[in-house]
Formats: sequence, structure tokens, C-alpha cells
Amino acid sequence: MCRFLMMRSDAPFPTEEVLATFGRKCLESIEYQGHGWGAAWRAAGTWSRHKSLTPIWEDRLEIPEKVDFFIVHARSAFKDTGITIENNMPFYRDERAFVFNGELRGVRLRVPGRIGAEKVFNLIERAVNQGGKGLSRALGATEKLLLSKSDYVRALNVAVADDNRIYARCRFNESPDYFTLH
Repeated sequence: MCRFLMMRSDAPFPTEEVLATFGRKCLESIEYQGHGWGAAWRAAGTWSRHKSLTPIWEDRLEIPEKVDFFIVHARSAFKDTGITIENNMPFYRDERAFVFNGELRGVRLRVPGRIGAEKVFNLIERAVNQGGKGLSRALGATEKLLLSKSDYVRALNVAVADDNRIYARCRFNESPDYFTLH
């Protein structure tokens, strides 16, 4: 399973220790999270992005000392397949950034996307665009749809950020210590 972090503050906050702590958690995780990683951050009103196939605990990233929005995702590729930079999150569309941690089994839906996480993001985007739903309602509608069309949901943790807010959903049927969002 992947691991993600999203932080937002009205006042810029330091990044070095946050990123170091996140990298240590990924290295020490019971689930392998070394199939690469990605990050996005906003400093002085400007967004920057980074993606790498190097495990986060081995990589070095030059990032501003303080940011007001920080998104980080360490990947654990399902069955060790699809390990390409394009499959690393965060995924972006317009002003939105998306991250996912979970596992859905026996999903009965046809959705465009290279991997399951991208398909979930496309479902959320479709829900936003149909009927003018906001992100919060779109996440709820997508969760409801996925629950009804999946044989089993080990976990379904998603977070989407726009320019100002973080929207998140947390659902799991196993390992609460691992899957609970904080």
C-alpha cells in the first residue's frame, strides 16, 4: 500500500523535518513503499512538482525551506507492476492534485486509466463534472459507487486538494493502525 501526506496552512511551515519524517515512515512501513514517489508544494504562491522512481528515503529533493501547501505520495505498486514515472502520484488536473492509498478487489466498472488509482481519480473528476458537484460531494459519490461495484474493499483512502482546501475520505476493512488518516 502507498502512503500519502497532505498539509496546508495559512502561514508557511518548515518542510525539511516533515519530509524526513515521512521518508522514515515509508522506509519502516510494514508495506513496501519504494516504487518511487512524488510531491507538490506551494511557496510564495507558486506551485512546484517532483516525481521520481527512486525510493523516497534514498532520494534528495531541493525544496523551499517553508511552504504553505505540501503533498507527498510514496508508491507501493500493486503486484510490483506498472513501475513507471507516469503512474506515480500526485496526479494533477487543472488546479486539483490527487493521492490514493488502498486496494479494491473485483471492481465491476469500466473507467479510463492506466492503474486503479488513476481510475479512481477519473471517477472523482467525472462526479465533479456531472451535475456541478463540489469535491466533497464528488468524493462521497465516488466512494458510494466503488463500494457498490467492488467485491471487497481492503482500503479506500483518497485525498484531493484544490488551491485552497484538502478533501479526504478514509475507509478500510483491515489494519486500522495502517489505514487510518490523521
